[in-house]
Amino acid sequence: MPKFPARVASLALLAGALAGCGQDAPKQAAPPPPNVTVAKPQKQQVTDYDEYVGRFIAVDMVEVRARVSGYLDKILFEDGQIVKQGDLLFVIDRRPFETTVAQAHATLQQARANLAFADADLSRGAQLVRDKTITEQTFDQRTQAKRVAEASVAAQEANLRQAQLDLDFTSLKAPVTGRIGDRRVSIGNLVTGGTGGNTTLLATIVSIDPMRFEFTFDEASYLRYERVASGGNDTQSRNKGMPVSLRLIDETDFKHEGKVDFVDNVIDRASGTIRGRAVVPNPNGMFTPGMFARVRVPGSLPYEALLVPDAAIGSEQVRKFVFVLGADNVVQPKYVTLGQLSNGLRVIKDGLSPDDTIVVNGIARIRPGVKVNPQQQGATPPPAAGPQASNK
Repeated sequence: MPKFPARVASLALLAGALAGCGQDAPKQAAPPPPNVTVAKPQKQQVTDYDEYVGRFIAVDMVEVRARVSGYLDKILFEDGQIVKQGDLLFVIDRRPFETTVAQAHATLQQARANLAFADADLSRGAQLVRDKTITEQTFDQRTQAKRVAEASVAAQEANLRQAQLDLDFTSLKAPVTGRIGDRRVSIGNLVTGGTGGNTTLLATIVSIDPMRFEFTFDEASYLRYERVASGGNDTQSRNKGMPVSLRLIDETDFKHEGKVDFVDNVIDRASGTIRGRAVVPNPNGMFTPGMFARVRVPGSLPYEALLVPDAAIGSEQVRKFVFVLGADNVVQPKYVTLGQLSNGLRVIKDGLSPDDTIVVNGIARIRPGVKVNPQQQGATPPPAAGPQASNK
């Protein structure tokens, strides 16, 4: 029996399978628009600040040195204690100087006795010369003797004052109020005094309240500060009185206040910087000379700025942008110029308007030209106005 019917059936099945393969697959549904949080930029009064590193220095730093030589007899302080101006610190053996004062007293008495005799002799000579009993030459000699006696008295009075001054110098007192260092010489050692370079250093005293803070800044910053002072009608020269704030290396906030009291009169040619100095109260003695800190200096007058969360800013190589919500909820980038951080928000100096609606959360899930599902950010109170951290 011929096999044609079975072969025809197989071909029909194959044709049906090929026809099924040629049909289109069902299309998948498009993903929904990503959810993002949007908000308007905030308006706030801000001030630009610059930050610099500097060191504390003492207003007064005195090296206690002896003015007279002698053996150290007493030390009347504890190392590192706070001393007040006029406190007795060291005593040099006074006995040799007391003897010198006594000798000067005796010598002065002798000179005064000689002067009294010369004065009386001259008084007698005045009558005798009128009576022609003595010659005028003799009278002149007596006059000269009195003048010599007067000069001798003056010299001995000066010697007595010097001897008394040397005796006073055996007691070394604190010239300023501050913290004294450790003693450099022990009791019983010979102390070399005088005004030369080989005098004995006994201790050092540094004042502690107020404290000075020195820092340097560049020429461009100097010009900006001068213009800020002029814009604020500052009648003080060279930014004197400008408020600054400081923070120590273990602190996060600039909570120590001070004022600029000096700006140098030249810009260093080698570094292109100029030296500034501020005075900072130090009532609890926390600051000490040589300590590092950061100082924040106002670099502009207060102005109204737009601020956005730092998380809303994207980067495209060296350019910064924010996504702005457009028509039909389509986002587009806007390139902006950034300022400093202010209480957790970033100042936008250029490129953004107050009417723009920006994406503040979810920028990693979107790209330019994408339609999004915007959700308004919950109402949050604007940050309190206050000092801003610099982005410098």
